[in-house]
Amino acid sequence: MSTPTTPPHSRLPFFVYGTLRPGEVNHDLFLRGRTLREEPARLTGAVLYDGPGYPYAVEEPGGVVAGELVTARPGTFARLVAELDRLEEYTPGDPRNLYERVAREVTTADAGPALAWVYVAAPRVVARLRARGRLVEGGDWLARR
Repeated sequence: MSTPTTPPHSRLPFFVYGTLRPGEVNHDLFLRGRTLREEPARLTGAVLYDGPGYPYAVEEPGGVVAGELVTARPGTFARLVAELDRLEEYTPGDPRNLYERVAREVTTADAGPALAWVYVAAPRVVARLRARGRLVEGGDWLARR
């Protein structure tokens, strides 16, 4: 249930594209046993940059990022979003953020479009990545190996 300080879309699923994807280290640490559904999805309008052991999604027209749409089990959302915010070094309004958590439309093969939380690179990180970052070709973190 939404409160006046909580946007109505606050309990959205998450679009994960890096170390939170199945088979990656943070999936087991943060998501295993806490999800209702996980399904392949795509985020259009973004590209992926290689980071120090994890990727950054940067919003950019024409790009596509591969990942999963993850829906939290009932009763786990509040704790999960707090833990993911810490993992992604995101605090609302903090200029030192590595990521920003934003609501974006993603597309799944079965269900079509869905609104989801996505952690995208924060503005100060975007500038550095665009200047000297390395793109992950094809926008799929798992295929980079």
